[in-house]
Amino acid sequence: MRPPSEHRCVSQRVRFAIGIALPTLFAAPAAYCTPAAEPATGGKDEVLEYVIVNGSQVELPPDYAGGQIARGGRVGLFGNLDVMDTPFNNTNYTAEFMRNQQARSVADVVQSDPAVRVARGFGNFQELYVVRGFPVYSDDMSYNGLYGLLPRQYVAAEFLERVEVFRGANSFLNGAAPGGSGIGGSFNLVPKRAPNEPLNRLTVGFENAAQSYVAADVARRFGEAERFGIRANGVYRDGETSVEGQDRELRVASLGVDYRGESARFSADIGWQQHRIDAPRPSVTPFGGIPREPQADSNFAQNWTFSEEKDFFGVARGEYDLSETSTVWAATGVRDGQEHNVLSNPTVGANGVGSAYRFDNYREDLITTSEIGFRTEFDTGAVNHRVSTQASIFKLDSKNAYALSNFFSGFAVDLYNPVQVAPPPTNFFTGGVLFSPKTTTKSETSSGALADTLGFMDKRLMVTLGARYQVIEQTSYDYNTGAKLSGYDKNTITPVVGVVFRPADEYSVYANYIEGLIQGDVAPATVGAVPVANAGQVFDPFKSKQYEVGAKYDSGTLGLTLAVFRVNKPSLVLEGNTIRASGEQRNQGVELSWFGQLMPSLRVLGGITYLKAETLKTLNPAENNKDVIGVPHTQGNVGVEWDVLALQGLSLDGRVVYTSSQQADATNTLSIPSWTRLDLGARYALQLAEKTFTIRARIDNATDKDYWASVGGSFNANYMVLGTPRTFVVSASLDF
Repeated sequence: MRPPSEHRCVSQRVRFAIGIALPTLFAAPAAYCTPAAEPATGGKDEVLEYVIVNGSQVELPPDYAGGQIARGGRVGLFGNLDVMDTPFNNTNYTAEFMRNQQARSVADVVQSDPAVRVARGFGNFQELYVVRGFPVYSDDMSYNGLYGLLPRQYVAAEFLERVEVFRGANSFLNGAAPGGSGIGGSFNLVPKRAPNEPLNRLTVGFENAAQSYVAADVARRFGEAERFGIRANGVYRDGETSVEGQDRELRVASLGVDYRGESARFSADIGWQQHRIDAPRPSVTPFGGIPREPQADSNFAQNWTFSEEKDFFGVARGEYDLSETSTVWAATGVRDGQEHNVLSNPTVGANGVGSAYRFDNYREDLITTSEIGFRTEFDTGAVNHRVSTQASIFKLDSKNAYALSNFFSGFAVDLYNPVQVAPPPTNFFTGGVLFSPKTTTKSETSSGALADTLGFMDKRLMVTLGARYQVIEQTSYDYNTGAKLSGYDKNTITPVVGVVFRPADEYSVYANYIEGLIQGDVAPATVGAVPVANAGQVFDPFKSKQYEVGAKYDSGTLGLTLAVFRVNKPSLVLEGNTIRASGEQRNQGVELSWFGQLMPSLRVLGGITYLKAETLKTLNPAENNKDVIGVPHTQGNVGVEWDVLALQGLSLDGRVVYTSSQQADATNTLSIPSWTRLDLGARYALQLAEKTFTIRARIDNATDKDYWASVGGSFNANYMVLGTPRTFVVSASLDF
């Protein structure tokens, strides 16, 4: 076993020694803290051995006190870092938290995050997340550190060991997100790993007594020192959801293997998911006014609509210690996905009456992605250096076809008195051939990054400097002929500066400057009635600029984080008759989060975010200095979990989610009201013949509130999504 580069153990009677890791920003490949000698004051403090592998690309940081979040998570090319040693703001949700919340997807997990709100993709049922006022598309989430490998529309929670939420721009850390989002944050989803003890878990459940659920989770470790692990999961969910007439079928299978050696560590995962929703309740686009919210459990979908996805994906990652201070790693992954949707999203006025048309689409994606990296540590005089370098490549071949009914004539819609109509023919406007599409998009992003973290004052002060060179290539092809239509090939450099100062083990203050990166826009032919002189010009990639300062506190059982940030994103404006990239959107705000245990039987998780997102200069002067569509000023979460000491094994939990009003058009003449949601849960664990039996029950939206949950999610779109109705979920798990 490699010797540690530095030891630091914290011992208190009420907390385990998982409190403070190394006071370093980017540690050596591994740092170990072993049991300390008994203190001279009495010897009753308990110090348990723990291992934090800061910088590892394979190992995971341990759970924080209370088990709801982890001590750290992946920070791009720097690997896994302790929260206190990171010059950014991130929260990492554990598998235990997901099970206790009975989370069905990633969206259910991040409902507890005060910096994240869940929205929906444009014209489809893709789960989409808004972080710091900017969207993160589900196909821009990473899986074990690599982009684009997960199902685009919906990711089942049963795949996951951790959901790692990174708040802020991250183009240097992760490379540019291939789907063009991620300016406000990123998500990394970690596949399940075999625990130290054998696992046999069978779970059955119901949602509103209409949807059934069964899942199996099996894991073993074996070999010398149990270095090898294997874990398999299977899930089947079927039946009507809490939305009337909306049926969901989900099939999931996954297999993960790993190896935990002294110098080499490796993991490989494959997954398969088939997900179908029949009569999915659609998004609603308002015109002229905001309609009153329909009843939360009502469904105004046409019964011939559906959304279906099938995905097979895999990822492998390994690292090897060349020496005590140098590590090399590599990872690769692939996804083969198919989507077929028949959709009909209404446009309505303030009275809830309007029209809709039919839209069919079919899509096939093939994605390959890989990375390789190297990290080393050395000293120059009194300054410690931790140097990290990485190269990555991402390739997408996307085949698409679509067909529309006549959207000029359409068919009538009434949100409050829905009427079923015969499916209209889709021969009005077509592109390609459904079920036999041609390639319509090819994209490739590649990059190389280099960073040096300098340690001063015995590593109490850490300064990180780095840059990433990135190339974004994209080519579009005609739906019908396959002929090349246009191409995009641009490159740029994105820097990072990060500072962490640890005045004491319990405190950390940090600051960063980092940039986000998305593909540049193309100048339109006209703006209103004005012909554009440089129509068709392809602009360089848009780089957002983030400035952030923050502070963190860790008592070992309770953690607090405070962040103040500003993100400036370029946009297009019309100057005379010429389009220039001199417009700007500015998002600035404050985030406060808390987590951990107030006492051994009481756990807390929550926070509050204040955010001001406004368009300073746009193509349309009437939209200047306006709030951005779909971004609330205030959002807050308060979650509490309590172990009832009078009845051993019983735990109760509650969560309040608040979101202030959101603008529903670019000129701020329409808005949806604020909403507050109450969720309640309980679980009871008991021993039966030396086996653990756990019953979990949950009520989401316990007051059955009717509310518009979100607006938009795609740039300048203002479609609205009705909130989830009161939903009862109960499950029983047997560990044997």
